[in-house]
Amino acid sequence: MAANEGSLSGLSEAEAREFHSVFMTSFLIFVVVAAIAHILAWMWRPWLPGPSGYASLDDGIAHVGALVSMLT
Repeated sequence: MAANEGSLSGLSEAEAREFHSVFMTSFLIFVVVAAIAHILAWMWRPWLPGPSGYASLDDGIAHVGALVSMLT
């Protein structure tokens, strides 16, 4: 069997290039959507503490205050 008769996937060169372009386009769209989601989540509720520590993140939640006081 000659090496240029086909690939392991069974795709021709043109089909492989088309699949690659569709895959890369959808991957880039996914990465952009994920980055936007992470930015929006960070703006809503940062997951790293600010200057006053994690105490600024539990405003308005009574149960979290009790849990934090038990841990410290």
